[in-house]
Amino acid sequence: MNVCQTSNTWRRPEVTCVYKLLFEVKREDQSQVGLRSAHAHNTRTSCPQTAAAEGSENSGSNFQVFASNFPPRQTTKGQCLAPRFTSDSCFHFLEKTEASIMAAAAPSAKASLREDLTCAICCDLFREPVMLACMHHFCRHCISRYWRGAQGPVTCPQCRKEFSSKQFQTNYLVAAMVEKVRATTSDTFVKSLEKQLKETLESHRLRKEEFINSIHRDKEKMNIIKRVGADLQARVKGDFRALHQILHDEETSMLEQLRREEEEEMQKVQRHLEAAELAVRDLEDNLKALQQASAATEDIVLTELPQLRPCVQVDIAPEFDINAFSNKYMAPLQYITWRKMFKSLKPGPSPLTFDVDTAHPSIHVSRDKTLAVECGVMSQHLNHSKRFTQCVNILATQGFQSGRHYWEVDVGYNPKWDLGVASEAVDRHARIKLSPESGYWTLRLRNGNEYSAGTQPWTRLQLGSFPQRIGVFLDCDERKVSFYNADDMSLLYSFTSVLRGKVFPFFSPCINDRGHKPQPLKLLCYPPVALSG
Repeated sequence: MNVCQTSNTWRRPEVTCVYKLLFEVKREDQSQVGLRSAHAHNTRTSCPQTAAAEGSENSGSNFQVFASNFPPRQTTKGQCLAPRFTSDSCFHFLEKTEASIMAAAAPSAKASLREDLTCAICCDLFREPVMLACMHHFCRHCISRYWRGAQGPVTCPQCRKEFSSKQFQTNYLVAAMVEKVRATTSDTFVKSLEKQLKETLESHRLRKEEFINSIHRDKEKMNIIKRVGADLQARVKGDFRALHQILHDEETSMLEQLRREEEEEMQKVQRHLEAAELAVRDLEDNLKALQQASAATEDIVLTELPQLRPCVQVDIAPEFDINAFSNKYMAPLQYITWRKMFKSLKPGPSPLTFDVDTAHPSIHVSRDKTLAVECGVMSQHLNHSKRFTQCVNILATQGFQSGRHYWEVDVGYNPKWDLGVASEAVDRHARIKLSPESGYWTLRLRNGNEYSAGTQPWTRLQLGSFPQRIGVFLDCDERKVSFYNADDMSLLYSFTSVLRGKVFPFFSPCINDRGHKPQPLKLLCYPPVALSG
């Protein structure tokens, strides 16, 4: 569309009708005369300019569309009067009409709207747009310059309609629309919009990338969970398969032993039975010979006894002690088997003992080296490089650098202690905080109810109960140390990334509060004595 041509949008019949009515209403409002009309025919009669401008029958129907937006008025006597058209009501309808036109023309984009708001004289956007009586719009400066020097009637530059005087009316609505179009098509606005578009595009791209990465991480986590779960299932099945095998082997061995003992008892009785049966047969033969000799005495004189078989000597029947036979198998088999299983458990409870050479001088160790207590009195010890001289600590004699190991410590009601493992290379002659960085992986208790893991800073643990026994599980191959409530085997805390190398079970009964009876730490070993196979 040529910007210098009249826009199809502004030439729509309903818009033209509204603008003509608006022009007439505005002029009559100024002379305080109300415009009244009830039908399109009256409108054409009272507004011949509109009919002449349209030149068709459609103007009446278009006005009916316009008039339908203004309901008829009611008088006090109930009479129906034609609606009153004012400039305000017309402008209000014009705004709604332009809004619907803009919505309908939205797909045409801004270029079409810019053409609609272009002056036919300067071929640029309106500046101070004014409307002539013929409803055409021009810039105030353009139409004033166009009519400059004209004598007598003037004409519209587009439709060539003549006017007796140089009159026009400022259209503030069109002016506002022009300013909006000018603002939205300026270089600054376009650049700002392009910047916002790029930023929004980049933001969405980054968010999409973030979500995609999150999806990849979640899928990777799911794969890790599946893989770890499968490994753990295999490990659990393997451990129980080993237990099942131990039980199966023990069951097979015991049943075999029972079968052998039963067979031995049966063989004893069988031998006695066979000997007794043989003796009975011999006695029967002898009885038969004697009976025949006795019957022959009626006819002949018996001079000697008949030849008899020698009697077989039969030992006394062996006694079968049913109690002795059954007591072995009526014993608590499950407990006996559990005791025997200890030597096959991996890991089984490690039989630890305290290393006296590492004990702080204030720690007293029992004769069997399973009990340690802080007595508050420095005892005489030989100076030894392994001994702790600054902290109330002690190590076990047994050290580990491979495999899996488990041990339990009876802490009783001791209000404070430290347990765990320590590297062989820890400094034993200085005061050092117990932490993995210093070569200690420990669990501690303070004030009788404050449990913490030996991290830096300390990690407080919320326990549902106060354990009397602590289990320590060391997996050298996985480099893990875990602590358990040995009363119910619930996990308390786990350390990972334990340093490679030899480590020793670590204990600290801590300095005893004066006035309180010292509480010992006791190494537990189950069972106390392993049963032989």
